[in-house]
Amino acid sequence: MSAQVHPSSVISPEARLGEGVVIGPFCVVEGNAVIGARTLLRSHVVIGPHTEIGEDNDIFPHVTLGMGPQDLKFKGAPTRLKVGNRNVIREGCTMHRGTEGGGGLTTVGDDNFLMTGSHVAHDCHVGSRNIFANSATLAGHVHVGDGCNIGAFSAVHQFCRVGDHAFMGGFTVATQDVLPFMKTVGARDTKSYGVNTIGLQRKGFSEEVVEGLKRAHRLLFHSGLLRDEAMQQTERECGAIPEVAYLLRFIRESKRGIHRG
Repeated sequence: MSAQVHPSSVISPEARLGEGVVIGPFCVVEGNAVIGARTLLRSHVVIGPHTEIGEDNDIFPHVTLGMGPQDLKFKGAPTRLKVGNRNVIREGCTMHRGTEGGGGLTTVGDDNFLMTGSHVAHDCHVGSRNIFANSATLAGHVHVGDGCNIGAFSAVHQFCRVGDHAFMGGFTVATQDVLPFMKTVGARDTKSYGVNTIGLQRKGFSEEVVEGLKRAHRLLFHSGLLRDEAMQQTERECGAIPEVAYLLRFIRESKRGIHRG
């Protein structure tokens, strides 16, 4: 089945459309953009040059993907945006290409759900199975893991990381790294409020893992131990659990610091 393109849409002759692509009315696909099989552009969607969209994506009206970054240093280099498969990208979302100084590439994985008005800035790297609520915003160079939930009107500062399965409440402002598996909330005094127990249980994490993460959180933030001592004690008591080992590694690798409990 060949691609279906509404006559009101404008498609660059350099663009490549996969089998079964459907492009609705008043869309624009620029330059050498690539759109994978069975992806749907509903209407009024703009796909910029040097942009690769995977298969089976559902892209809603007024989404703009692959425009140049909002960076005053950007001079038009052919940087890239790469989006994976089976993403749902709702109305008004924006994703920008990378910058030369930031690696030249913005990436978004598979099976993400980005709600209305959410934004992925230049040089961000977003994993898979994440949920961005309305107007959730990433500044440049942000790394988001897998399975995260970023609440409505939340913002993540440039160069910060959001760990796997993190939960950020609505209106949260993250100026440091957001701990994996934890609930982090706050517009001014942002803090971690412990393990996202219900969320992890719904995702199928075992009781052993959830209890290990709870024990780790208590040791790290409520034991009164100094950081290095708390990290060592946590590693001794529950470091054999892969999720706890990842949490400890995430903290050790932090460059901006973490939102503590």
